[in-house]
Amino acid sequence: MKRGTEKGEISYKCWNIRDYSKNKHRKVDDYPYGGGAGMVMTVDPIVSCYNHIKEAVFKKPKVIYLTPKGEKFTNEMAVELSKEDDLVLLCGHYEGIDQRAIDMIVDKEVSIGDYVLTGGELPALVLIDSISRHVKGVLGDDDSLDEESFSDGLLEYPHYTRPAEYEGLKVPEVLLSGNHKHINEYRKTESLKLTLERRPDILDISKLSKEDIKILEKLKNIDKQSK
Repeated sequence: MKRGTEKGEISYKCWNIRDYSKNKHRKVDDYPYGGGAGMVMTVDPIVSCYNHIKEAVFKKPKVIYLTPKGEKFTNEMAVELSKEDDLVLLCGHYEGIDQRAIDMIVDKEVSIGDYVLTGGELPALVLIDSISRHVKGVLGDDDSLDEESFSDGLLEYPHYTRPAEYEGLKVPEVLLSGNHKHINEYRKTESLKLTLERRPDILDISKLSKEDIKILEKLKNIDKQSK
């Protein structure tokens, strides 16, 4: 991300919502209507901050609210969001933010997982890192994106480097063979195997080639026989 910033491919700016509070103590939360535990972030400072940002960029930016109630963040979503000119990541706190702020300015609600954090700052950093990597020029080698986990709907195959043997553990012979056809077959098989074992929920048969499906069926048969 440092390289991307230095090259002018991406830039970041933080706004403190407290700076837009009309309260003399810069308060931005209040008790929830209807009762209940915790506090809720008030609508006016959030909308006022958003209006300031909108004036600064001379257009309506896409606003993402980080919340456990949102759509789960995926690599596919990161790719799509990387095409946006401007993104505003709204970080909630306490029990969340006044629903009217969501109705007025939020375009998309996003969650980074099925758990709760104290605030939206860490999820925002996750989105910044993941999305930035898909902006051309940010990575030193843009081609590396093509072989990462989730880029083709599969988990990435295992990697090895020198030495060829360490404490009796050897690098698979096929990777030392120089036969790129066999190496590609090995890597595809390992990707399918790992995805089948660890994340069968992301396997999309419609996106697999006929050869991939043959490998997958073979792996499933092996798994059945081992049981």
